[in-house]
Amino acid sequence: MSIAAPSTPKEITLRGIILGILITLIFTAAQVYLGLKVGLTFATSIPAAVISMALLSAFKDATIQENNIVQTIASAAGTLASVIFVLPGLLMIGWWAHVPFWPTFGACAIGGVLGVMYTVPLRRALVSQSDLPYPEGVAAAEVLKVGMASREGAAEGKAGLRAVIWGSVTSALFAAGAAAKLLAAEVSIYFRTGTGATGVGASSSLALIGAGHLMGITVGVAMGVGTIIAWGILVPIMTSLTPAAAGMSAADHALSIWSKEVRMMGAGVIGIAAIITLAGLAKPILGGLKSAMETARKAKLDGAVLDRTEMDLPIFIVGLVTLIAMVPAGWLLASFLQGGVLASLTLPLVAVGVGYILIAGMFAAAVCGYMAGLIGSSNSPVSGIAILTILGAALSVGMVGRAVMGPEVAQSLIAFALFVTTVVLAVAVIGNDNLQDLKTGQLVNATPWKQQVGLLIGVAAGSCVVPPVLELLNHANGFQGAPNLDSISDQPLAAPQALLISTLAKGVIGGNLQWDLLGYGVLIGLVLVLINFALKKSSNDKYSLPPLGVGLAIYLPSAVITPVVIGAVTGWLFDRAVEKKVGGEAAKRIGVLVMSGFIVGESLFNVALAGLIVLSGKGEPLAIANGMSEGQGMTVALIVGAAIVWGLYRWSARNGQAVHG
Repeated sequence: MSIAAPSTPKEITLRGIILGILITLIFTAAQVYLGLKVGLTFATSIPAAVISMALLSAFKDATIQENNIVQTIASAAGTLASVIFVLPGLLMIGWWAHVPFWPTFGACAIGGVLGVMYTVPLRRALVSQSDLPYPEGVAAAEVLKVGMASREGAAEGKAGLRAVIWGSVTSALFAAGAAAKLLAAEVSIYFRTGTGATGVGASSSLALIGAGHLMGITVGVAMGVGTIIAWGILVPIMTSLTPAAAGMSAADHALSIWSKEVRMMGAGVIGIAAIITLAGLAKPILGGLKSAMETARKAKLDGAVLDRTEMDLPIFIVGLVTLIAMVPAGWLLASFLQGGVLASLTLPLVAVGVGYILIAGMFAAAVCGYMAGLIGSSNSPVSGIAILTILGAALSVGMVGRAVMGPEVAQSLIAFALFVTTVVLAVAVIGNDNLQDLKTGQLVNATPWKQQVGLLIGVAAGSCVVPPVLELLNHANGFQGAPNLDSISDQPLAAPQALLISTLAKGVIGGNLQWDLLGYGVLIGLVLVLINFALKKSSNDKYSLPPLGVGLAIYLPSAVITPVVIGAVTGWLFDRAVEKKVGGEAAKRIGVLVMSGFIVGESLFNVALAGLIVLSGKGEPLAIANGMSEGQGMTVALIVGAAIVWGLYRWSARNGQAVHG
């Protein structure tokens, strides 16, 4: 393979498109499951780049730019799946019993296309002429360069592919052990604190360990602090104020108060942290947009011939596609209302919905694109964008439907607001992804317009996967807070982000939002913002405590957060242990790919398990009767999980040395 960049390098090829689509299909399915289980997704660019390099190494004429197109197509999986932060809300409010293919596909595809279009004019200002760090875009470029620059790089690429495979296989087998009841699905302990109760749980999930490693120590520490605030302070206090009913266990008491009261405080922390984060970005975003317009004007006046590496999709095409996209967007919204109690308000609601998608989508794409450059697409506070979007959508459609309010009308307005938010969120996350990919492309001498076309292909592929996987999981497991009348298993997926978004929509339109609990959360969030500001200033930005990470840990179950924190800490310890050794940097990269494999393997296993549940009609089709107690199951889970993580970290360190030995 060649790293050289000829005047017209091989970029978009049939084999690259096919490979990119296949990786997109696999990773999107994995992302949908992970997002529904824990409310988090992971960046797919780096594992996709490694898989691409390993497979395309069979072709002598493969180029770094062709591999870059593959990772660009596949990166759509890591972002478009974020629509499941909203879509299950339509099931939770009882609007849908099943996930329809075409409306879901349409919302993803239209939003994704607009996300690409809206960020094309921002590339020069926010990528090529910007000093934004783009941590994940730079990391993906480094992986591509290292993997193709030498035999050593090729060896690392092959080791990386093995790392993804090993991580996937071991995490799938570990998940199968939990499904077979050979090890506990959760390790937990709950206890009384006077008249109150508290405790902590940890899901037996290698995927969550992997997610923690990828998020890093800063976010891990923030989530650890959030767990302490939630389960060490708030739950004990709130359970003491609301004593347990006769016969209620400590676990039931603590979990009940957390889900009804503490969780809403976490939502308040997330909301205020998101608003303050976005407010701080307002000035640089406006500056970036102004610079983009000035650059375009100068280029037009000068009439200069652009270099290949500066060629975007023509602005005429961008504008035309944006306007044309409004037609299917309007039709999609109108068909959503057809035959319902809001049919008489179709015209004003569609007008408001299309206008909101057009304007809020532009704003969300610009904000997310800038945040991708500042802190990376994985760390971009998409939760905050979704919260602000649903609040704006609920207020907008609520004003239109206020004249005909009633129980059924309220439900319809909530559903419509959620559907509009889904489209805007798709715009935001793909805009986020586009600029990250374009940074990678800039560093490997790629052609921007070809990358933009590649991402559109990824959007189309990902949009085809989200609806069937979402419906499969709905039929097999269902979601917490939804009627789940047709679900087979009695273990619904948490879908925490969708539960929060639908709760906010119901509260705004129904007028029964728990403002007191949200207010307490806002106060906690403001204190955290001040602590973060002081910490960053005193350490010259070396240390921080992201309030969004703390808020997520208060809002999400401890069973989800604890393994993420463990993964962040073990990942940090591993990186410190190998960084000064021979092949240390390679070992770090291989470790990242093992952890990516953890996420992919467990997620795909659970998607396959959902298929088996549907086919067999049994909630636990793999369960094997055994005589182990709950404590013994927890012990087995701890020992086996720790052995796998330790063993694969050692394997990563050895392979890093072997590659550079």
